[in-house]
Amino acid sequence: MIKVAFASNDRVNVNLHFGAADTLVVYDVSPGYAELLGVGEFVKVNMKGENRLKALSTDEETANVVDMQLSAEELERLAAKPPEDKVIAKLDFLDDCSAIYAASIGTSSIKRLIAAGIQPIIVGTGQTIEDLLNEVSLALHCGGLSWVERAKAKAERTAQTPTAPRESAGGLRLITSIDELE
Repeated sequence: MIKVAFASNDRVNVNLHFGAADTLVVYDVSPGYAELLGVGEFVKVNMKGENRLKALSTDEETANVVDMQLSAEELERLAAKPPEDKVIAKLDFLDDCSAIYAASIGTSSIKRLIAAGIQPIIVGTGQTIEDLLNEVSLALHCGGLSWVERAKAKAERTAQTPTAPRESAGGLRLITSIDELE
């Protein structure tokens, strides 16, 4: 019913900064069900500034990030030829998604995501994709998350045919009520 993306390098936990994410995982979520639609892979970006430490990856390359100070020569070179915008490819990949979950998202990217109609959601350490999919599934069935309500209404307005919960070998069965938690 709605498509939701996650910035994750292990496809289990949300553990990447959106702008520097080299992997985005997209699921189609409906009440009680989620199906993996695709995985986007992007050029790895080295973060600079205060957000560089917000990537939650445990690999050595990310864990040993050093503060990068640019010299006057490097600043002049960047002014002459700005670096390629790595967010454009991610926005194109997320084109029909309702939301993106990430460990961190910069202000500029938040503005661009909102302008594209994609809800940016920052989550803390330890958030698994399955838990977040369950939260979205439950909200689709019972309500409670305003962005899900908006996405659901938009999906219903644009749907050609009503969608029913479906089952396939690659999907996840999710909860649709608090009773199922017991």
